[in-house]
Amino acid sequence: MKKRNKLKILNDPIYGFITIPNELIFDLIEHKYFQRLRRISQMGLSYLVYPGAHHTRFHHALGCMHLMQKAVRVLRFKGVNISEEEEEALYVAILLHDIGHGPFSHAMEHSIVNEVNHESISLMFMEKINEEFNGSLTLAIQIFKGEYDRNFLHQLISGQLDMDRLDYLKRDSFYTGVSEGNINSERLITMITVVNDELVIEEKGIYSVEKFLLARRLMYWQVYLHKTSLVAENLLIRVLQRAKELVNSGVKLPASKALSFFLENRITFDNFTPEVLELFSRLDDYDVVSAMKEWVYSDDFVLKTLSAMIIERDLLKIKIKKKPFKTESKQKQIEKIKDEYQISDEDARYFVFEGTISNQAYHQNKQNINILFKSRKIVDIVEATDEYNLEALSKPVKKYFMCSPKYKH
Repeated sequence: MKKRNKLKILNDPIYGFITIPNELIFDLIEHKYFQRLRRISQMGLSYLVYPGAHHTRFHHALGCMHLMQKAVRVLRFKGVNISEEEEEALYVAILLHDIGHGPFSHAMEHSIVNEVNHESISLMFMEKINEEFNGSLTLAIQIFKGEYDRNFLHQLISGQLDMDRLDYLKRDSFYTGVSEGNINSERLITMITVVNDELVIEEKGIYSVEKFLLARRLMYWQVYLHKTSLVAENLLIRVLQRAKELVNSGVKLPASKALSFFLENRITFDNFTPEVLELFSRLDDYDVVSAMKEWVYSDDFVLKTLSAMIIERDLLKIKIKKKPFKTESKQKQIEKIKDEYQISDEDARYFVFEGTISNQAYHQNKQNINILFKSRKIVDIVEATDEYNLEALSKPVKKYFMCSPKYKH
């Protein structure tokens, strides 16, 4: 049999050519669990707001790996010792860091599985692949979990200035066309170094860090927490909750085998067996969209109306305020919809609901972003900068929202 060339080059619209560094990485990319990420959009339903935002988790994972290659080169150039095993483990860990995401990402964690976050599922996938690959992912898993004795390796994968954030801000900004998120990830990577096993940024990179934190704040308000995306994601959560409720009361709903399983069963961390993982790996955006296209014709008023809202992009209206909504304003909306559609109080609550959103661009005291001055002094970015806004960026901003139907007359 002819040996395959596994050292491929991929073309990325943001970084140009991305090289696959070795055969193990190639085999992981080929794996069905990783290929599934081509069918999971990076930004959920944001394409209902930004029509270009159809890029996938697959895209993003490869971009992160590319940035990690740059980071390893920069650190070695600065005399930081990274062995070949550690280098490979970094590529594996960053490549697989998002492999546990379900369809439309965060909406799943509130409806299809109960409080099992994507990080735990990513870890389960890594451990499963590790068995198939005869333990060659062991070091990557240790670094991913933060259990390896060199902390800065973990910070490159999961920290406040990690390769994940450096890729998604730039990529999401590119695909949405929101230029505020367009950070200079190359310059930031060029400025990193390691002191006492911790990642630090050289003094001359201080403005790039400021721009990065500001970009993060703007992207959250303008893109990730955009009011229309917020409505759509909340509707999706409710569609799935309603479907689950109906299936549990004995109603037969058209859905793929994998989706039906998660609608019929209450899956928590404790019963997430290897069999459940296998079924989860068969779930992607396509299952959910094709199910909703069928549910538009359901006999259930709530399910069909909510599904149609997403499929036809005729969403609920949303109000966002700095203070909580008064109970009576919500009750008034509930009464109005009960009257309009002749439905029960319980059903009305699927169309009138409230929630909170918060945005914190920088979490001080949580793996700080530290600046290394020429004097070798190390200072947290908030203290190191003369940009007074950064202190404000490290405080959470909370807002309240309420969704309710638009009335045609």
